[in-house]
Amino acid sequence: MVDDANNAQAHQQPPQPNPDLKNLDILVGTWEMSGDVQGQVTFEWMEGGFFLIQRVDLGQQDGQRTKGIEIIGHERPFGAEPSEEIKSCFYSNTGDTLDYVYELEGDTLTIWAEEKGSPA
Repeated sequence: MVDDANNAQAHQQPPQPNPDLKNLDILVGTWEMSGDVQGQVTFEWMEGGFFLIQRVDLGQQDGQRTKGIEIIGHERPFGAEPSEEIKSCFYSNTGDTLDYVYELEGDTLTIWAEEKGSPA
């Protein structure tokens, strides 16, 4: 019986990131924002490749500078399978927590506020 348990552990593979996340590689790096919103955003992969981290530093908007961090990937609550959709949560220096869904079709990235198909 002990041998069966050892064999099962030897054959178990560690979890791997969903391959669809690799489509977000194009975002990795530092981007300068211009136009209505000015500042800088940086994207980098968290170790393991399950989550993309966005750091935001935007200039004054309505008299306030916006800084924050966004964690992008598949949600996986305790004991559950990862979500089908790529989701994120943005945390700002003003206390906001904003949820998004990322949809990549071909070369088009759509970021939906809260849920896919939302008006924002």
